[in-house]
Amino acid sequence: MRRMSRFLLLALSLSLLPAADLKVGIIGLDTSHVTAFTGILNTPSHPNHVPGGKVVAAYRGGSPDVTSSATRLDKFTEDLRTKYSVEIVPDIPTLLSKVDVVLLESVDGRKHLEQVKPVFAARKRVFIDKPLAATYADAKEIARLGRESGTPWFSSSSLRFSNQLAHFKGLDILGAYTWGPASLEEHHQLDLSWYGVHAIEALYTLMGPGCEWVTRTSTDGADVVTGHWKGGRIGVVRGERKSGSDYGIIGYTPKKTVVAPPEKGAAYAALLGEVMKFFQTGVPPVPNEVTVEIFAFMDAAQRSKGAGGAPMRLN
Repeated sequence: MRRMSRFLLLALSLSLLPAADLKVGIIGLDTSHVTAFTGILNTPSHPNHVPGGKVVAAYRGGSPDVTSSATRLDKFTEDLRTKYSVEIVPDIPTLLSKVDVVLLESVDGRKHLEQVKPVFAARKRVFIDKPLAATYADAKEIARLGRESGTPWFSSSSLRFSNQLAHFKGLDILGAYTWGPASLEEHHQLDLSWYGVHAIEALYTLMGPGCEWVTRTSTDGADVVTGHWKGGRIGVVRGERKSGSDYGIIGYTPKKTVVAPPEKGAAYAALLGEVMKFFQTGVPPVPNEVTVEIFAFMDAAQRSKGAGGAPMRLN
Protein backbone atom coordinates (compact mmCIF):
# COMPACT_ATOMS: atom_id res chain seq x y z
CA MET A 1 0.00 0.00 0.00
CA ARG A 2 2.81 2.38 0.88
CA ARG A 3 4.55 1.67 -2.44
CA MET A 4 1.28 2.22 -4.27
CA SER A 5 0.77 5.57 -2.48
CA ARG A 6 4.22 6.71 -3.51
CA PHE A 7 3.54 5.64 -7.07
CA LEU A 8 0.31 7.64 -7.16
CA LEU A 9 2.06 10.68 -5.73
CA LEU A 10 4.75 10.45 -8.37
CA ALA A 11 2.23 9.98 -11.17
CA LEU A 12 0.31 13.00 -9.95
CA SER A 13 3.45 15.14 -9.74
CA LEU A 14 4.50 14.14 -13.27
CA SER A 15 1.25 15.26 -14.84
CA LEU A 16 1.37 18.36 -17.00
CA LEU A 17 0.77 21.68 -15.30
CA PRO A 18 -1.65 24.17 -16.91
CA ALA A 19 -0.54 25.64 -20.25
CA ALA A 20 -0.98 29.21 -18.98
CA ASP A 21 2.05 31.07 -17.67
CA LEU A 22 3.18 29.56 -14.40
CA LYS A 23 3.43 31.69 -11.29
CA VAL A 24 7.07 31.38 -10.23
CA GLY A 25 8.32 32.01 -6.70
CA ILE A 26 11.90 32.63 -5.59
CA ILE A 27 13.45 31.61 -2.27
CA GLY A 28 16.64 33.52 -1.44
CA LEU A 29 17.44 36.93 -2.91
CA ASP A 30 21.19 37.05 -2.25
CA THR A 31 22.56 36.08 -5.65
CA SER A 32 22.73 37.91 -8.98
CA HIS A 33 20.84 34.97 -10.49
CA VAL A 34 17.55 36.29 -9.06
CA THR A 35 17.65 39.52 -11.06
CA ALA A 36 19.09 37.84 -14.15
CA PHE A 37 16.48 35.06 -14.11
CA THR A 38 13.58 37.41 -13.37
CA GLY A 39 14.60 39.73 -16.19
CA ILE A 40 14.69 36.85 -18.67
CA LEU A 41 11.34 35.42 -17.54
CA ASN A 42 9.36 38.60 -16.89
CA THR A 43 10.45 40.79 -19.80
CA PRO A 44 9.03 39.77 -23.21
CA SER A 45 11.33 42.29 -24.92
CA HIS A 46 14.44 40.76 -23.33
CA PRO A 47 16.75 39.46 -26.11
CA ASN A 48 16.94 36.10 -24.32
CA HIS A 49 13.35 35.98 -23.08
CA VAL A 50 12.11 32.55 -22.01
CA PRO A 51 8.30 32.23 -22.07
CA GLY A 52 6.08 30.07 -19.92
CA GLY A 53 6.30 31.65 -16.49
CA LYS A 54 6.59 34.86 -14.53
CA VAL A 55 8.20 35.55 -11.17
CA VAL A 56 5.40 36.92 -8.98
CA ALA A 57 6.63 36.50 -5.40
CA ALA A 58 9.89 36.10 -3.51
CA TYR A 59 11.21 35.43 -0.01
CA ARG A 60 14.41 37.25 1.01
CA GLY A 61 16.24 34.61 3.04
CA GLY A 62 19.92 35.48 3.44
CA SER A 63 22.97 34.43 5.48
CA PRO A 64 24.55 37.12 7.71
CA ASP A 65 27.78 35.11 8.08
CA VAL A 66 28.37 34.81 4.30
CA THR A 67 29.77 38.05 2.93
CA SER A 68 28.45 37.59 -0.60
CA SER A 69 24.96 37.15 0.87
CA ALA A 70 24.93 39.89 3.48
CA THR A 71 26.33 42.57 1.16
CA ARG A 72 23.94 41.93 -1.74
CA LEU A 73 20.63 40.87 -0.21
CA ASP A 74 19.11 44.35 0.12
CA LYS A 75 20.05 45.44 -3.40
CA PHE A 76 18.66 42.38 -5.15
CA THR A 77 15.49 42.52 -3.04
CA GLU A 78 14.91 46.14 -4.00
CA ASP A 79 15.60 45.41 -7.67
CA LEU A 80 12.95 42.69 -7.73
CA ARG A 81 10.45 44.93 -5.95
CA THR A 82 10.96 48.10 -8.01
CA LYS A 83 12.11 46.89 -11.45
CA TYR A 84 9.91 43.82 -11.78
CA SER A 85 7.03 44.45 -9.35
CA VAL A 86 7.68 41.16 -7.54
CA GLU A 87 5.87 40.81 -4.21
CA ILE A 88 8.29 40.28 -1.31
CA VAL A 89 6.70 37.94 1.23
CA PRO A 90 7.64 37.35 4.89
CA ASP A 91 8.11 33.57 4.85
CA ILE A 92 8.22 30.45 2.70
CA PRO A 93 4.67 29.20 3.52
CA THR A 94 3.25 32.52 2.30
CA LEU A 95 5.31 32.23 -0.86
CA LEU A 96 4.05 28.70 -1.53
CA SER A 97 0.44 29.85 -1.23
CA LYS A 98 0.97 32.29 -4.11
CA VAL A 99 3.00 30.30 -6.67
CA ASP A 100 2.91 27.18 -8.83
CA VAL A 101 6.63 26.40 -8.92
CA VAL A 102 9.81 27.47 -7.12
CA LEU A 103 13.34 28.64 -7.89
CA LEU A 104 15.42 28.01 -4.76
CA GLU A 105 18.22 30.55 -5.22
CA SER A 106 19.81 31.05 -1.80
CA VAL A 107 23.53 31.47 -2.41
CA ASP A 108 24.34 29.54 0.78
CA GLY A 109 24.09 25.80 0.19
CA ARG A 110 23.68 25.20 3.94
CA LYS A 111 20.19 26.72 3.73
CA HIS A 112 18.83 24.51 0.98
CA LEU A 113 17.78 21.44 2.94
CA GLU A 114 15.62 23.34 5.43
CA GLN A 115 14.26 25.69 2.77
CA VAL A 116 13.24 22.90 0.41
CA LYS A 117 11.40 20.86 3.07
CA PRO A 118 8.19 22.95 2.95
CA VAL A 119 8.42 23.05 -0.85
CA PHE A 120 8.45 19.25 -0.98
CA ALA A 121 5.64 19.13 1.58
CA ALA A 122 3.56 21.38 -0.70
CA ARG A 123 4.59 19.23 -3.71
CA LYS A 124 5.77 22.22 -5.72
CA ARG A 125 8.26 21.44 -8.46
CA VAL A 126 11.54 23.13 -7.64
CA PHE A 127 14.83 24.03 -9.28
CA ILE A 128 17.61 24.22 -6.67
CA ASP A 129 20.45 26.45 -7.83
CA LYS A 130 24.06 25.60 -7.20
CA PRO A 131 25.30 24.45 -4.84
CA LEU A 132 22.59 21.90 -4.11
CA ALA A 133 23.98 21.65 -0.58
CA ALA A 134 27.09 22.32 1.49
CA THR A 135 27.57 18.66 2.46
CA TYR A 136 27.13 15.27 0.84
CA ALA A 137 24.82 14.26 3.69
CA ASP A 138 22.47 17.19 2.95
CA ALA A 139 22.50 16.39 -0.77
CA LYS A 140 21.45 12.81 -0.07
CA GLU A 141 18.75 13.97 2.33
CA ILE A 142 17.31 16.39 -0.25
CA ALA A 143 17.16 13.53 -2.74
CA ARG A 144 15.49 11.26 -0.18
CA LEU A 145 12.86 13.83 0.77
CA GLY A 146 12.10 14.60 -2.85
CA ARG A 147 11.67 10.91 -3.58
CA GLU A 148 9.53 10.28 -0.49
CA SER A 149 7.22 13.21 -1.27
CA GLY A 150 7.01 12.38 -4.98
CA THR A 151 8.08 15.93 -5.84
CA PRO A 152 10.19 16.44 -8.98
CA TRP A 153 13.32 18.57 -8.51
CA PHE A 154 16.63 19.17 -10.16
CA SER A 155 19.84 21.11 -9.66
CA SER A 156 22.44 22.14 -12.21
CA SER A 157 25.09 24.62 -13.17
CA SER A 158 24.14 26.70 -16.21
CA LEU A 159 27.43 25.51 -17.72
CA ARG A 160 25.84 22.12 -18.44
CA PHE A 161 23.60 23.77 -21.07
CA SER A 162 26.20 26.10 -22.58
CA ASN A 163 27.32 26.16 -26.20
CA GLN A 164 30.68 24.81 -25.00
CA LEU A 165 29.11 21.50 -23.99
CA ALA A 166 27.05 21.34 -27.17
CA HIS A 167 30.27 20.69 -29.13
CA PHE A 168 30.49 17.25 -27.50
CA LYS A 169 26.91 16.08 -28.01
CA GLY A 170 26.76 12.57 -29.43
CA LEU A 171 30.51 11.97 -29.19
CA ASP A 172 32.06 8.85 -27.67
CA ILE A 173 34.02 10.37 -24.79
CA LEU A 174 37.01 8.34 -23.64
CA GLY A 175 38.15 10.98 -21.17
CA ALA A 176 37.85 14.67 -20.42
CA TYR A 177 39.63 17.65 -18.88
CA THR A 178 37.74 20.66 -17.58
CA TRP A 179 38.77 23.75 -15.66
CA GLY A 180 37.33 26.89 -14.13
CA PRO A 181 37.30 29.16 -11.07
CA ALA A 182 37.18 27.42 -7.68
CA SER A 183 37.03 30.08 -4.98
CA LEU A 184 36.28 28.77 -1.49
CA GLU A 185 33.76 29.75 1.21
CA GLU A 186 34.65 28.81 4.77
CA HIS A 187 31.18 27.62 5.80
CA HIS A 188 30.83 25.02 3.03
CA GLN A 189 32.16 21.69 4.29
CA LEU A 190 32.62 20.48 0.72
CA ASP A 191 34.87 23.32 -0.37
CA LEU A 192 34.58 22.52 -4.09
CA SER A 193 30.79 22.83 -3.89
CA TRP A 194 30.95 26.61 -3.52
CA TYR A 195 32.32 27.36 -7.00
CA GLY A 196 34.34 24.40 -8.26
CA VAL A 197 31.04 22.60 -8.83
CA HIS A 198 30.68 24.39 -12.20
CA ALA A 199 33.75 22.76 -13.75
CA ILE A 200 32.88 19.45 -12.07
CA GLU A 201 29.39 19.57 -13.57
CA ALA A 202 30.96 20.15 -16.99
CA LEU A 203 33.16 17.08 -16.42
CA TYR A 204 30.12 14.98 -15.53
CA THR A 205 28.22 16.27 -18.56
CA LEU A 206 30.91 14.71 -20.75
CA MET A 207 31.75 11.62 -18.69
CA GLY A 208 28.34 10.74 -17.27
CA PRO A 209 27.96 8.92 -13.94
CA GLY A 210 30.05 5.93 -12.90
CA CYS A 211 33.14 7.43 -11.25
CA GLU A 212 34.63 4.91 -8.81
CA TRP A 213 37.47 6.72 -7.04
CA VAL A 214 39.35 10.03 -7.08
CA THR A 215 42.59 11.65 -6.03
CA ARG A 216 43.03 15.34 -5.27
CA THR A 217 46.07 17.58 -5.28
CA SER A 218 45.41 20.86 -3.47
CA THR A 219 47.41 24.05 -2.97
CA ASP A 220 46.47 27.58 -1.96
CA GLY A 221 46.05 28.53 -5.60
CA ALA A 222 44.52 25.51 -7.28
CA ASP A 223 43.05 22.03 -7.06
CA VAL A 224 43.40 19.12 -9.47
CA VAL A 225 40.98 16.23 -9.03
CA THR A 226 41.42 13.07 -11.09
CA GLY A 227 38.47 10.73 -11.34
CA HIS A 228 38.66 7.09 -12.43
CA TRP A 229 35.46 5.88 -14.13
CA LYS A 230 34.26 2.36 -14.77
CA GLY A 231 35.89 0.88 -17.85
CA GLY A 232 39.20 2.67 -17.31
CA ARG A 233 38.11 6.16 -18.40
CA ILE A 234 39.77 9.10 -16.67
CA GLY A 235 38.36 12.59 -16.13
CA VAL A 236 40.29 15.51 -14.67
CA VAL A 237 39.07 18.84 -13.31
CA ARG A 238 41.26 21.80 -12.37
CA GLY A 239 39.96 24.57 -10.13
CA GLU A 240 41.78 27.91 -10.03
CA ARG A 241 41.76 30.44 -7.21
CA LYS A 242 44.59 32.87 -7.96
CA SER A 243 44.53 33.14 -11.74
CA GLY A 244 41.74 34.84 -13.66
CA SER A 245 40.49 31.52 -14.97
CA ASP A 246 37.71 31.13 -17.50
CA TYR A 247 35.93 27.85 -18.19
CA GLY A 248 37.55 25.31 -20.48
CA ILE A 249 36.59 21.86 -21.75
CA ILE A 250 38.57 19.22 -23.62
CA GLY A 251 37.09 15.89 -24.65
CA TYR A 252 39.03 12.88 -25.88
CA THR A 253 37.31 10.64 -28.45
CA PRO A 254 38.52 7.57 -30.40
CA LYS A 255 39.21 9.70 -33.48
CA LYS A 256 40.16 13.16 -32.25
CA THR A 257 40.61 15.54 -29.35
CA VAL A 258 37.90 18.19 -29.18
CA VAL A 259 38.64 21.55 -27.55
CA ALA A 260 35.58 23.72 -26.90
CA PRO A 261 35.99 27.35 -27.96
CA PRO A 262 35.70 29.97 -25.21
CA GLU A 263 32.22 31.26 -24.46
CA LYS A 264 31.37 34.71 -23.15
CA GLY A 265 28.49 35.13 -20.75
CA ALA A 266 26.57 32.65 -18.65
CA ALA A 267 24.08 30.28 -20.29
CA TYR A 268 21.20 31.54 -18.17
CA ALA A 269 18.60 31.52 -20.96
CA ALA A 270 19.50 27.96 -21.94
CA LEU A 271 19.25 26.86 -18.31
CA LEU A 272 15.91 28.63 -17.82
CA GLY A 273 14.57 27.02 -20.99
CA GLU A 274 15.29 23.64 -19.40
CA VAL A 275 13.81 24.79 -16.09
CA MET A 276 10.56 25.87 -17.71
CA LYS A 277 10.26 22.57 -19.59
CA PHE A 278 10.86 20.77 -16.30
CA PHE A 279 8.21 22.85 -14.54
CA GLN A 280 5.69 21.88 -17.22
CA THR A 281 6.51 18.17 -17.47
CA GLY A 282 7.99 17.23 -14.10
CA VAL A 283 10.85 15.44 -15.88
CA PRO A 284 14.27 16.69 -14.69
CA PRO A 285 16.85 17.22 -17.47
CA VAL A 286 19.54 16.07 -15.04
CA PRO A 287 18.68 12.85 -13.18
CA ASN A 288 18.73 13.29 -9.41
CA GLU A 289 21.09 10.32 -9.12
CA VAL A 290 23.68 12.11 -11.26
CA THR A 291 23.49 15.24 -9.12
CA VAL A 292 23.97 13.18 -5.95
CA GLU A 293 26.95 11.39 -7.51
CA ILE A 294 28.55 14.77 -8.23
CA PHE A 295 28.38 15.39 -4.48
CA ALA A 296 29.82 11.95 -3.80
CA PHE A 297 32.66 12.91 -6.17
CA MET A 298 33.30 16.13 -4.22
CA ASP A 299 33.06 14.26 -0.91
CA ALA A 300 35.69 11.75 -2.05
CA ALA A 301 37.85 14.65 -3.25
CA GLN A 302 37.50 16.31 0.17
CA ARG A 303 38.60 13.10 1.90
CA SER A 304 41.51 12.75 -0.51
CA LYS A 305 42.63 16.29 0.28
CA GLY A 306 42.50 15.52 4.01
CA ALA A 307 44.60 12.39 3.43
CA GLY A 308 47.31 14.18 1.48
CA GLY A 309 46.09 13.11 -1.95
CA ALA A 310 45.41 9.44 -1.22
CA PRO A 311 42.89 7.71 -3.51
CA MET A 312 39.34 7.71 -2.15
CA ARG A 313 36.36 5.71 -3.34
CA LEU A 314 32.99 7.32 -3.84
CA ASN A 315 30.56 6.30 -1.10
